[in-house]
Amino acid sequence: MNTPAALNLEQLLHHDIPLTRDMGVKVIDWQDHRLRLHLPLAPNVNHKSTLFGGSLYCGAVLAGWGWLHLRLREAGVEDGHIVIQDGQISYPLPVRGDAIACCKAPEQAAWERFLATYQRRGRARLELHSVITAPDNDAEAVRFTGQFVVHR
Repeated sequence: MNTPAALNLEQLLHHDIPLTRDMGVKVIDWQDHRLRLHLPLAPNVNHKSTLFGGSLYCGAVLAGWGWLHLRLREAGVEDGHIVIQDGQISYPLPVRGDAIACCKAPEQAAWERFLATYQRRGRARLELHSVITAPDNDAEAVRFTGQFVVHR
């Protein structure tokens, strides 16, 4: 189910980050503060016929970036610029087909601290976690933790 917010995010990604268009990234859905992106194998395939590690990293970052973009809009924050400050990734399983990058909400208390800090100082940092799985399998092929910064 693609909501207007999800469709707008996909258009924004393809316009502002043209690589996402070339990668074939699609927004699957934005529900219950969970963002899911589709990463197709074909434009991201490597020499081993699996999804390229750089594309997986990009998909994991985009899931966090997109989550934060949508959540800020819901909170009425339209003046923030989102950047990734730091990221750690692990690749426990190869991805042999299309994949889904998913970012879920952090703890509510962390979100509230982040938002209050941003409103007070015009700058705040939030840790988000993304995972990448195959569409037919919940096994985590990729685990990502990123520090995202929003500033005015």
